[in-house]
Amino acid sequence: MSTDPSDLNMRGAGRARHRVLEALSPEKPVPGLYLVATPIGHASDITLRALGLLATADVLYCEDTRVTSKLLSLYGIRQKLEPYHEHNAARMRPKIAARLEKGEVVALVSDAGTPAISDPGFRLARDMAAAGHFVTHCPGASAALTGLLLSGLATDRFFFCGFLPPKHQARLSELETVKEVPATLIFYESPKRLAASLKDMEAVLGARPSAVARELTKKFEEVRKGTLSELAKAYEEEGAPKGEIVIVVEAPGKRAEFSKEQIRDRLSELLNEVSLKDAVAEVTRESGWKRSDVYDLALALKKNDAP
Repeated sequence: MSTDPSDLNMRGAGRARHRVLEALSPEKPVPGLYLVATPIGHASDITLRALGLLATADVLYCEDTRVTSKLLSLYGIRQKLEPYHEHNAARMRPKIAARLEKGEVVALVSDAGTPAISDPGFRLARDMAAAGHFVTHCPGASAALTGLLLSGLATDRFFFCGFLPPKHQARLSELETVKEVPATLIFYESPKRLAASLKDMEAVLGARPSAVARELTKKFEEVRKGTLSELAKAYEEEGAPKGEIVIVVEAPGKRAEFSKEQIRDRLSELLNEVSLKDAVAEVTRESGWKRSDVYDLALALKKNDAP
């Protein structure tokens, strides 16, 4: 998630910055690799410990030096920046290992949020720990957790799915693997694929209550709630939104327990009162079944040809 420094309330920020830096411990951290979380939008969402590490590390590896430079400048921090991203990660890991061998303090950040989450930083942390180096995390902002908290869905058990594949069939296959996970599901997605992904989610997961969160912690933060089908239709009509996206989907719960007989009985009841389209929508919402499966049963009932 990209950091937007313009969202920081700059009134008095200069004075606050100096007070923060003066309060930081001048002692250098223990040598090792530090995974440092940075803001996901509002530039004030950074910890004192993170600022201290960013200021005192021997080197700071970051996804995009331009993005990290803007954040550092807000707090008057001058630091040596080196790039570390998916395109150079394999080449940079041995160089970082060599620095750790020399007893240096190495900090790693992503453009925003917690590094190593849907990020090549996890391989770095894994390999450096396996080599016996000290590796730790300086916790802070996370788009996945912020989206979950604002979704209104259950937080007692959740499963982070990361980014889905960009292609339709691969996306459907991946969704099948998490369909029965008994937890709230959290996805990252790009704006341009949002409507298509929501539509595929509805096809595989059913009409579960969900939320789309974007521009988190920023001025135009938005959390839109509804069923997957309702959200898919809305974004298909409106077009791709701005900002990076977190999608949160309710766990299957009891919705997955509806039998075919129960679905047929409920459809029979509703078809005497409402249109086929409305009956299918209602039963899909109640049961969590795929809309296409409910539609086939409804159509068969309508023709008095139910299997």
